[in-house]
Amino acid sequence: MNQVQSHILKVSLMLAVFAIVATSLVSFTEINTREQIKENERQALLAALNELVDADSYDNDILADTILLPAVTELGTTEAIQIYRARKGEKPVATVLTSIAPDGYSGKIKLLVCINYDGSLGGVRVIQHKETPGLGDKIEAKKTDWILAFKGLSLQNPSESKWKVKKDGGEFDQFTGATITPRAIVTAVKKALLYFEKHRDELFEVTEQ
Repeated sequence: MNQVQSHILKVSLMLAVFAIVATSLVSFTEINTREQIKENERQALLAALNELVDADSYDNDILADTILLPAVTELGTTEAIQIYRARKGEKPVATVLTSIAPDGYSGKIKLLVCINYDGSLGGVRVIQHKETPGLGDKIEAKKTDWILAFKGLSLQNPSESKWKVKKDGGEFDQFTGATITPRAIVTAVKKALLYFEKHRDELFEVTEQ
């Protein structure tokens, strides 16, 4: 082997080693990043759930204690959704489910609804919508406290017939110039409560993990 061939061989070996090391580093970084992303998403979901369910009120792993609920007409869902269950000492505390208000002014409004075992609301949050900025988007908790008023309410408080906006003879405020959006949410939350009342025991059934 002459000097030129020897040099080429050394360079080739160095490039091969570099490629192996680089590929290993990329794979290692990708694997660790993937796990970090998953953990970040897990923590973000847990934080969202704990806005509705007081972390001190349950002692189970709420992210693991779930059931997959098929599309439900009463909830306005068209695909399976994950239901999260909170328990303390194995006793049911609350469930958090997704509900869709299909008739918002600008389309569907996706809600996260927490219902306590006694049928009262732990809270409601809007997690997706296309309502008009400065008008219909007042349903967002960061814009106004309108959505926060659902906490503690139930089908008995107010009575079932009063689950309407005031313009329709109910108990709930509407926004000036925007009645359709709050009306849609009030109706969707009421339907979620009715569904929960009918299926409470099923929603809290212990499932094999």
